Amino acid sequence: APTQLAMYRAMRLLRRLDERMLAKQRQGAVGFYGSVTGQEAVPIACGFATRPTDWVFPALRESAILLTRGFPLHTYLAQVYGNAGDVNKGRQMPSHMAGRSANVVSWSSVIGPQLPQAVGAAMAAVRKGDNMVALGFSGDGATSQGDFHAALNFAAVFKAPVVFVVQNNQWAISVPCSRQTASATVAQKASAYGMPGVRVDGNDALAVFQVVHSATERARRGEGPTLVECLTYRIGAHSSSDDPTRYRDEAEVEAWRKRDPIARLGAHLRNTGALSAVDEQALDASLEAEIAEAIRATEAQPPLSRESLIDDVYATRPLHLESQRDELLRYPRA
Repeated sequence: APTQLAMYRAMRLLRRLDERMLAKQRQGAVGFYGSVTGQEAVPIACGFATRPTDWVFPALRESAILLTRGFPLHTYLAQVYGNAGDVNKGRQMPSHMAGRSANVVSWSSVIGPQLPQAVGAAMAAVRKGDNMVALGFSGDGATSQGDFHAALNFAAVFKAPVVFVVQNNQWAISVPCSRQTASATVAQKASAYGMPGVRVDGNDALAVFQVVHSATERARRGEGPTLVECLTYRIGAHSSSDDPTRYRDEAEVEAWRKRDPIARLGAHLRNTGALSAVDEQALDASLEAEIAEAIRATEAQPPLSRESLIDDVYATRPLHLESQRDELLRYPRA
């Protein structure tokens, strides 16, 4: 029950965070935001089902794994704002949160190159005698990429300790899953590569936890990779730049709204006596306070320094970059 309650709190935090950040985007405080609404169970369950030493290669809606590993919320939000608190120094798209301290790799949005990278990291770990497992995430759309084939084939041949988690949320932006593949499921593709494939209800946090935990422990024992298809749904737009009413039926959205992963876990916790109405009220107040404080701390951060533009290019900064920095600093900041 403590793990289930912690997962419920993390999922509620994520939902409230999405609401606040989408409002900030509409107000012009941040430039872009991609919400996780309706898909909270997968990243949160995966965060709890893995060890903090396992490496995560995200695809699009998994950055919240950072928060399950103790990554500070205000530092997480600094990557949405792109200010001096951003550990990635503003070098990613907004809302593409990552952090080396939590073993969550900087990611390439939706297109799939993170899958072979996850396999490579897993193979390197075996060579080094490191007992870590790599999690390679993708959406249903990325299963149409060559990277998906290369990653699964390599992982199976070399028995790499990697778990492939496909968030099948039915839509690759505006292209439905039925247009991606003639297979009845994504999970069944695993058999052609010689690995187990599991299809799980991606809106059932406890089921996702169980399946992913089993797959990571199997990989850790040296038994090779697993493909996990999480059947879920993207309730909101693909991002703050998208209008889903142009390509999908609102009735479909409403049907999935009734399968809300947060409402489902909450009902389970109430039915088992682990969560009371008083607990819910205390949780609401706690989340509001935590998010308000994180936003306040983030918005108090100054912009990134211009000098950081040429950091990390060379181990020792060469003369031509020094002179370019000096020239840049001669101009007053706009």
